[in-house]
Amino acid sequence: MAKHIIFLALLLLSSQHIPVKISAEFSLHSNLNPTQFIIEECGSTRYPALCIQCLSNYSTRIQKSPWNLAQIALSISLSRALYLSSFVSKLITGKGMKPIVYRATKDCVDNIGNAVDQLTSSIKELEGMKRPMNDQDFLWHVSNVQTWVSAALTDQTTCLGGFSGPGTDGYVKFAIRRRVSYCTQVTSNALALINRFAATHA
Repeated sequence: MAKHIIFLALLLLSSQHIPVKISAEFSLHSNLNPTQFIIEECGSTRYPALCIQCLSNYSTRIQKSPWNLAQIALSISLSRALYLSSFVSKLITGKGMKPIVYRATKDCVDNIGNAVDQLTSSIKELEGMKRPMNDQDFLWHVSNVQTWVSAALTDQTTCLGGFSGPGTDGYVKFAIRRRVSYCTQVTSNALALINRFAATHA
């Protein structure tokens, strides 16, 4: 199952872009080139520099499509969550871990696993929005995406909850916190771009 999800994320990042067939989508950005479009859209995120860094390499695939931008941002978020899940899962197999740290790490594995599931569902839902649809259907599908990505962001943040108490300081907490921080920032940006995509079709 994990291999299938990883393949899905890599496939989405490497595939050619397929724009949503909504005429207004491109007219809003007709005076921008793809790189300028990414910079402008990333300005709506909480971490714009990271957003530009993550997405600028995909400018030829994104072009000026908010749908392509949201899809690739989600795919990057999923790839980071999968990396985080793998990293934390390996940590938990280490010897000499204090019981309180082990429990916190185990809970983190579960939370990140939930986040992976939520992001995977979001990507599949957004993928289904390639075809033209009426406003009611669009709002239904985009609402599902927003809900799942928000839940994934919550799951990622909750991963650190078990490390807030005494006796949890050390390498494991530091290593997980640093990687969770990066993952939540990427996911937060993806959610902002999804919200931006939804707003352009309101």
